[in-house]
Parts: sequence; structure tokens; C-alpha cells
Amino acid sequence: MRISKAALLLGILGLLLTIVGCSQQITGIALPDPSRPPLVLAEDGHGIVAGFEDAPVRLEIFTEPQCQHCRELQADVGDQLAYHISAGDVQVTYRPLTFMDDDYDGYSSKVVNAMFLAAEPTDGEAASGAQFQRFVKDLWVNQQVGGPPFTGKELRAMAVGAGIPEGVADNVARQGEAVDVAEMESANFGFLLDIDPMQTGTPTVYDLGAGEKISVHDDDWLDKLVKP
Repeated sequence: MRISKAALLLGILGLLLTIVGCSQQITGIALPDPSRPPLVLAEDGHGIVAGFEDAPVRLEIFTEPQCQHCRELQADVGDQLAYHISAGDVQVTYRPLTFMDDDYDGYSSKVVNAMFLAAEPTDGEAASGAQFQRFVKDLWVNQQVGGPPFTGKELRAMAVGAGIPEGVADNVARQGEAVDVAEMESANFGFLLDIDPMQTGTPTVYDLGAGEKISVHDDDWLDKLVKP
């Protein structure tokens, strides 16, 4: 018996639809979206890594929430960093410091804790690396040097405004302890001293690939790094 081309085509289409339909029913651990820049903690637990592991440019940024030069850095290149993290050009490891606090429960500590909370998956939701970068920019651009810490409501509004999922933003707003600030401060300050023991300060941007400190006084420093 002959099968027409039309019938054969319909049969193939039906088989494909069946296969696709079955694949959609498989349950288990969801795989990460390969097009969505990841957000994870550094292996030592004291940094937050935003972006793809195979990004050609990998940076460490040492920053203090009350440092006005750090605010200027985020105002200047924060949006560009978010773009390049999304594009897969740049991976950024944030290593926060809190040396401008009088104690380990001050303004800077609250901001740093919010950063680590934003990096925690909550109720099956997780922020992307680019969303996290936008959140960091908002935290620094809205900096209140010497002022009261952000409220949970203010932190949540910035997180949602940066595109961070609602569940994660709610967790940020609750302000539970996400990191041992004293331990983190000691570790990150040690890393910073290793980079530059003579001119130790923030912001410090370190090129992990080249093994050198970047001069952020050059207005085009980021463009030069990602230039093909």
C-alpha cells in the first residue's frame, strides 16, 4: 500500500509533537538557562560572582557602600557592566568591604548583607548576574553616607526595580543574616592587600586574567577591556 507524501509528513509531524510533548513532562532539577548570566557565591564565600564563567574579561571589584568614589564608579559604568555581563563579555566578582562602619551592624554592613541576600535563590527563584549588577548600581547611586541604613522596604524597591524576582526581593527586605560581615571583611581586605599593599583603597578593580589592577581614572577603561 502506498503512503502519500502528505500522509507521511503528517505522521512525522505527529511523532515530533509526541516527542516534544513527552520532553515537557519530564520532572526533576531545572537546568540553568544558558542565555541568562548566572549569579553565585565565590568559592571562598566572601564574594559574589555575576556573569558567565567563560567570559573573556573577569574582574574583581572591591567596594565600600559609603565610599563616594565607589558611587562614582557605579554611576559611570554600572549600566555598561550590566550590559556586558548579559552579553557574556564580562564576569564580575564583587568583594565588599565595610571599613567605614563604626561597628558590624552599621550602614555598610546592612548594604553588604543585602547584596548577599540578593544572591540567594528563594522559593525556586534566583536573580541573574545582570539583575544583581543593576541592584548594586542602585545601592551605590542612592548612597546615604553617614545616614541611616536603608529600610527593608527601600531595599525591596531597589531590588524589584533592578528586575530581581519578587521572592528574592522579599527575602532581601526581611534582612536576615546572609554573611558573617566580620569574617568577610577580614578575608576581602586580605585579598585587597595582596593586590596593592601600598595604595590600598576602594574602589579597586582587578583584572583576574591579566593579573593586574585597572586604572579606573581612564574614562574608557571598560571599553578598552572588552574591545575585540
